[in-house]
Amino acid sequence: MGRIGGGELLLILFVALLIFGPSKLADMGKGLGEGLKNFKKGLSAEDEAKKQAEADEAKKQADLAAAARAAAPTAGSDKGTPPPAV
Repeated sequence: MGRIGGGELLLILFVALLIFGPSKLADMGKGLGEGLKNFKKGLSAEDEAKKQAEADEAKKQADLAAAARAAAPTAGSDKGTPPPAV
């Protein structure tokens, strides 16, 4: 029941053409197309910014982990271990 068939779509377009006229209908279609294009552009820019922020955060975490590994004493080094008893 919720689907619009080809006949119904043609009837709707015909009524819109009678109400608004051909020039106004073309302007409305152009405005709708530009609006959709700008909307998609805004969404992709937002997604790109979010991905960049996540990548920056992951890099920061990796740098902190690498710095922590470099600062931690390594196994087998003589720093911090008492000399062997003889």
